[in-house]
Amino acid sequence: MPTNLSPAKASKRERFAWYMYDFGNSAYAAIVLLAVYSAYFKGTVVGGALGTRLWGVAVGIAMLVVAIISPVVGAIADFTGAKKKFLFAFTVQAVVFMGLLFFVQKGDVTIGMIFFILAEIGYRSAQVVYDAFLPEIASPQEMGKVSGMGWAVGSAGGIVSLLFTLPFIMLIKGTFPVRLAMVIGAAFYAVSSIFLFLWLPEKASAQKLPPGETVLTVGFHRLWQTMREAKKYKQAIRFVLASIAFNGGVIAALDYASILGGTLFGIQQQGLIILVILVQLTNIAGSWVFGEIVQRYDTKRSLILSIVLMTVAVLLIYITPSATMFYIVASVAGFAMAGVQSVSRTMVGKISPKDKSAEFFGFYSVAGRTSSFLGPSIYGWVAADLAHRFMVTQGLDAHAADQAGLRLGIFVMAAFLVIGLLLLLSMNEKKAIEAVSEEN
Repeated sequence: MPTNLSPAKASKRERFAWYMYDFGNSAYAAIVLLAVYSAYFKGTVVGGALGTRLWGVAVGIAMLVVAIISPVVGAIADFTGAKKKFLFAFTVQAVVFMGLLFFVQKGDVTIGMIFFILAEIGYRSAQVVYDAFLPEIASPQEMGKVSGMGWAVGSAGGIVSLLFTLPFIMLIKGTFPVRLAMVIGAAFYAVSSIFLFLWLPEKASAQKLPPGETVLTVGFHRLWQTMREAKKYKQAIRFVLASIAFNGGVIAALDYASILGGTLFGIQQQGLIILVILVQLTNIAGSWVFGEIVQRYDTKRSLILSIVLMTVAVLLIYITPSATMFYIVASVAGFAMAGVQSVSRTMVGKISPKDKSAEFFGFYSVAGRTSSFLGPSIYGWVAADLAHRFMVTQGLDAHAADQAGLRLGIFVMAAFLVIGLLLLLSMNEKKAIEAVSEEN
C-alpha cells in the first residue's frame, strides 16, 4: 500500500485556501439550493405540486450520477496524485452551469432541469474531492476543529453572496434579479476558489501504472479492492449505513427549505433570502459549538446530539403556525445541520486511511449521494402524491392541497433522521479509528 503522503501538517496559508473554497462554493448552496433557484423553479418555472415533484426528480438524478462516479473518481485522483485537477474540472462545471441558470425563465422546464442537474453534479463531485484534502491539512486531533472552521467560513460565504443579491431583488421587479443572482453566485464561487488552486499543494504523488492498465481501469480495480477491504472496517460500514439514512433527511430539508417557506407561509423571494441568511448565521454558530464538542468529547456523541436536534426541528415544522415561527424553527435546523454535516466530514476523515483519502471519501460519498438521491426524491414524490390525493378525496384547491402534501411529507424527513440515529448508536467509534491506525 502506498504511503506517499506528507504528515498532516499545513501552513496557515494552505488552510486559509481550503477555507476560502468552502467560502466560495457556499454561494452555490445558498443561492441555488436554499434561497433562490429552488423556489423560483418550483413556483415560477414549473408551478404547483408538479414543481415539487420535478425538483425532487432533478435533485435525485444529479445525486445518482454523483453516487456512481464518485468512488471511481476518488480512486483515480488518489492513484494519479491529481485531486486538484479533478477539483478544478468539477468546479468549472458547477460555475458554468450555475451561471447558465440565468437563462431559465417561466416554462423553460427542460433546460431548467438540465442546467441545474449539471451544476449540481459539478458542485457535489467537487465537494467530494475537496473534503478529501482534510486529512492532508489536519491531524486526527485537529480534524473536528478544522472541519468546523471550514463549515463556519462556508456559511459566512453563503451570507455574503446573498447580501450581494438581496439589493437587486428588493429594488428590481420581475424575474431578472432572481436570474441575475445565478451569475453573481457563479462569479463569487469562481473567485473564492482561486486561492486553493494557487496555494494548496498536491501532497500525494502519482503512482506508476501497472502493465496493461489505464487510469480508468485502475480506478475500477481500486474501487473493487476498497469494497473488498471494507470488511476490515466493520464499524465504518455501520457509519456508512447510518449516514445513508440521516443524510437523506438533512438533504431533503436543505433542498426544500425555500419551497416550504414560500408555499406554506407565503414568504416572498426577499424574505427567503433573509431566512437563509439567518439560517447561515446559526450554521456558523453550530459549526463552532459542535466543533468544540468533538474536541472535548468524541465525534459520535457530537453527531448524535446534532441529529436529535435536527429531528426535533424538522418535526416542529409540521405544527408551525406562522412565518415568524418558521424563521425560528429554520434557525434551529440550521444550527443542527451544521453539526450533522461538519461532524460527519470529521468522522470520515478519522476513519479513512490517509493514503487513500480521496478514494475513501469517494466510497463514503456513495452513501451520502445515495441518500441525497433518496431523501429529496422520496419527499418530492410523497408530497406531490399526497397533494393529488387531497384534491381528489377532500376537494381541496391546488394551492391548499400542495400545502397539505408538503406539510404531511415532513414525516418522511423525520423518518430518515430517526433511522440514521438508531443505526449510528450501534457504531463503535473507537474501534473504527483503531482499525485505520492498524492499517496505516
